[in-house]
Amino acid sequence: MLTYELLLDEKTGKKAASNVTILKKDEASLLTSSSSKPKNRDEKKKQRVEQPKSDASAFSKLGLDAEIVKALGFLGYTLPTPIQSQAIPAVLNSKDLVGLAQTGTGKTAAFALPLIQQLLMNPIAIKGRSARAIILSPTRELALQIHEAFVSFGKRLPLNFTHAIGGAPIRKQMRDLSKGVDILVATPGRLEDLVDQKGLRLDETKFLVLDEADQMLDIGFLPAVKRIISKVNKDRQTLLFSATMSKEIKKLTETYLTDPVQVSVTPENSTVDKIEQSLMHLSKQNKGLALQRIISANPKKRVIVFSRTKHGSDKLVKWLGTQNIGADAIHGNKSQGQRQRALDDFKKGKTYILIATDIAARGIDIPGIEIVINFDLPNVPESYVHRIGRTARAGADGKAIAFCAPDEHKQLWDIEKIIKMDIPVVEMEGLTQNLIPNFEKPAPRRRGGGANSKRGSGPRDNNSRNNSKSGKKPFRGGGNKSPRR
Repeated sequence: MLTYELLLDEKTGKKAASNVTILKKDEASLLTSSSSKPKNRDEKKKQRVEQPKSDASAFSKLGLDAEIVKALGFLGYTLPTPIQSQAIPAVLNSKDLVGLAQTGTGKTAAFALPLIQQLLMNPIAIKGRSARAIILSPTRELALQIHEAFVSFGKRLPLNFTHAIGGAPIRKQMRDLSKGVDILVATPGRLEDLVDQKGLRLDETKFLVLDEADQMLDIGFLPAVKRIISKVNKDRQTLLFSATMSKEIKKLTETYLTDPVQVSVTPENSTVDKIEQSLMHLSKQNKGLALQRIISANPKKRVIVFSRTKHGSDKLVKWLGTQNIGADAIHGNKSQGQRQRALDDFKKGKTYILIATDIAARGIDIPGIEIVINFDLPNVPESYVHRIGRTARAGADGKAIAFCAPDEHKQLWDIEKIIKMDIPVVEMEGLTQNLIPNFEKPAPRRRGGGANSKRGSGPRDNNSRNNSKSGKKPFRGGGNKSPRR
């Protein structure tokens, strides 16, 4: 049992008095007009101590300490999700673990909670420029959300957390790490920068988490991940989470994990059952009009639109602006401040439309997203699964609409093969007529035209201006590589 107090007077550090008034968050505003208005700032702080929002006692059955369970109650947790039920006991038993789960299944808590407990139960003096646990994330946005989750879980616990991502001042990150931290959440590129500049040492790290490992491989972080693992303490516990189990992921686990426990909560390469999927066959010139109609028919609904390229995302935001539809874009060319402001506005409802590329959007974990639109089909079919997984979270329903231009049929076939279903086709008056293909899909062993073929329908074809008959510049994709993060 952990022995520290949860409710402390912020000035004295002593336990709060037993007669402190405990208010719900929405009752706190009544203090200013009440005759019992606090006399000083310290008394006001005491009165605003929150009470637990729920009974999270079910988590104690997984082996979590009572104080951590109490902290979950303050956050409104009640029952563990399937991935949490399977992963937490294994991690607490110091096992390496492979977790196959989509985002939105509660997997962050599945590794964060047992890691927090292990660090608390084994307190040691932290050496400077080191981190006891490191969580690697493929994107800045996802890294920030994971860091926020750790801060929430450990708000009342004696641990320190920090994050290190590209686009933020590295000198400040080095100062944050100078005395050492319990938990560091980082992107691979910035982590290597810190190591290269002697701002971080990895030999003291005993816990390593690779989150969204499939995405890290997709965007070219495999060499960096291998270099990082080679420098981490050999006597470590390694956890790997991925939405899919590709050959590359399997090889990674066989090389760097020791006799790992494997847990899975969704069938491999499956989509969320609650998502209503539909497909529209559209010319490139009509995609924008179709998007405008869908958004106008769904006012005040959160919509994420996926574009293949950074340039296409910005262009789409400008075009929607000409239709009096406000939208923001997030992609690798935006500064971290711009990306974070766009996400914050989207979360707060200041903006209802977010245009995103695959890399930037992988970190989006926002409840209440009702519609996902694939304006451009992805070249990597697994990305379709990740894209539509932004909706239908926490048991909610959601819609996913895919736009398919005549030169995107190869991508469509690959997507339908991996999700093991034909996406239902819907029509939009005046826009989709006479575009539904009337030819059969290629046989499975069809040769040529693949992603690596010069004649295939890859990013270079989608940047061609030949397809525009009206003289208008269509919204196109492109093959931009991700910058180092």
